[in-house]
This record gives sequence, structure tokens and C-alpha cells, in this order.
Amino acid sequence: MPASRGTPTRLLVTGGAGFIGSHFVRTLLHGGYPGHESTRVTVLDKLTYAGNRDNLPAHHPRLEFVAGDVCDGPLLRELLPGHDAVVHFAAESHVDRSVDSGAAFVRTNVQGTQTLLEACVRAEVGRVVHISTDEVYGSLAEGAWTEEWPLAPNSPYAASKAASDLLARAYWRTHGLHVSVTRCSNNYGPYQHPEKLIPLFVTNLLEGLPVPLYGDGRNVREWLHVDDHCRAIALVLDGGGPGEIYHIGGGEERTNLHVTERLLDLCGAEAGSVRRVADRKGHDLRYALDSTKIREQLGYRPRISFEQGLADTVEWYRSHLAWWKAVKYAAEDTGQQHRGDIA
Repeated sequence: MPASRGTPTRLLVTGGAGFIGSHFVRTLLHGGYPGHESTRVTVLDKLTYAGNRDNLPAHHPRLEFVAGDVCDGPLLRELLPGHDAVVHFAAESHVDRSVDSGAAFVRTNVQGTQTLLEACVRAEVGRVVHISTDEVYGSLAEGAWTEEWPLAPNSPYAASKAASDLLARAYWRTHGLHVSVTRCSNNYGPYQHPEKLIPLFVTNLLEGLPVPLYGDGRNVREWLHVDDHCRAIALVLDGGGPGEIYHIGGGEERTNLHVTERLLDLCGAEAGSVRRVADRKGHDLRYALDSTKIREQLGYRPRISFEQGLADTVEWYRSHLAWWKAVKYAAEDTGQQHRGDIA
């Protein structure tokens, strides 16, 4: 398997119509990642409830969109030749849904990743970045996880992502595939599906509806703006090592209760808007990543503070009512809406 050589000229992005993937694609096409001003992008997305074609430019000379399933081996074998790199975002990601039923998570996150990696080997793709999550480690009382920490996932979602991470490692060790794994903390920002904590709470509050807070709200998460996350992914794409894992953390720990209180303030809502609900099964108490490696090796630094990013995110949802109402109520119409607390 040839090693990656310089900046990719043709990039396949799986799940590129989702929240994080579409931000990565939009930023790349708009010149946000130095050296990628000429990179051509193929987006592969199944357009499930979380994928939205409207998250991407309708027309762009360097963008090709393909509606398809990452589990479709023949499609991948047809599509991949000529691409010199892949960024693999495609995944089922909502913890509550995985608690209800883990089947779709195993299919997409495990089978889909294996199918993609196998197709990359056959097509002799020079570079793969596999996007994962801090949830593969379980829960942490104090300190921060390093990349060498053992995996101990507690939800079906987290277990499926841990399995996909191990497949990435296996394809590096067995086939010499130049694949790097990134594990990020909780993302937030524009275009996030309203099933996740921040957009669900914001959109509910903007409509004068109550917000469902799990348990006592003391669960702690480290928050990362999607733009900072995607800049880090670009750095790993260009400079990450084969078989390496990189933590991408925001360094901003907050309890869910604190986040809820800030959202009440930003939306001009009263404390009575909070509705306490029974805690999620197996709810992890705290996540925290040690991001020393990516900072020292690739020069990554988050730029957007949580306070500023949260205020900007609320304003985005306030000024994009048509986008989120279409997404939110389409989910409700199909019986897919969850009460939404990924944190």
C-alpha cells in the first residue's frame, strides 16, 4: 500500500452531508484549509434523517455528490479509484437511538467501516482518516484520557465506534493502509441536527417549549466547536501518521446543567423551562481528552471559546428557523424524534 504523498488532489468524504462532515466540506471548498484550494471532493452520503443535501453547496466546480451507502461494497469499489484520500465521517451517532436499538449502529459503524477500509485497500487509496469519539473510553472520574487508554465503551453507539477504531488499526497492521484515527469531544455549532443537546434545547426554547434535562444535570462534557474540530481533521489528513490516534478536545469542560443555564440566558427563557427526565441507561458521568499529542505534533490549537461559540450557535439557529424546523419536524412526522441529549 503506497504512503500518502503530499496534499490530496481527490478526496472522498463519507457522511459529508451530515453535521461535521458538511462543515469540513464547505470549509475546504471555500479555501479554509491551506494547500487544499484545488482539492476535488466527492461526498458519499446515504441521506438518512441526519444527512441533508442542503448542508452542502447546490453547485460547486470541485464538488461531486453521490447518494449511496457506505456498506455498499460494489459502489465503493466503483467510486474509489482515482481518489488519493478518504475522510470517513459516515456513522450513526445518537446515543439514545443506540439504546433503543443497536442494530443500525453495528451495520453502519462496524460493517460500513470494514467495507470502506477493504475497498480502500483494493483501490490503493494512499490516505484514510477515520473519525471517532471520546465515548469509546467509557467514563472518567478525574484527569484526562491519553491515546493509549484502554477502550471501555458503555453504550451500543460507543461500542460500535470502538469496534470501528479497532478495524482501522487492523487494516493498518494487516494491509499497511495509511489510516489515522481521530477521537473528538462533544461537538456543537451550526447545522447540527436538533436531536442533540444544544440544538434541541435552543430550538425548543425559541419556540417556548420545555427542555428535557437528564437526571441532575451533573454529567460533565468537554465541548468543541465544529470549526475547531474540522481544522484538526485537516491537520491529521495532511500530517497524521499511519496507525496513529489523535485526540481532538476543546479543553472546555461544562456540566449539562451549566450548559442548560447558559442556553436559558441566551434564549431569554426562565428556569421553569427545564423539565427533569429519568436519566439515560448507562449514562457516562464525565469525558475528558488529553490533546497534547495533536498540539505538539501537528500544531493544533482550538480558536473558538465555548462562551463565544455557544452565543454564535444560538444566533445561527435564531436566524435559520426554516432550516431547523424542516429537519426537526420531518423527524417528528416519521416518528424519529428523540428527546435528545447526546451529552
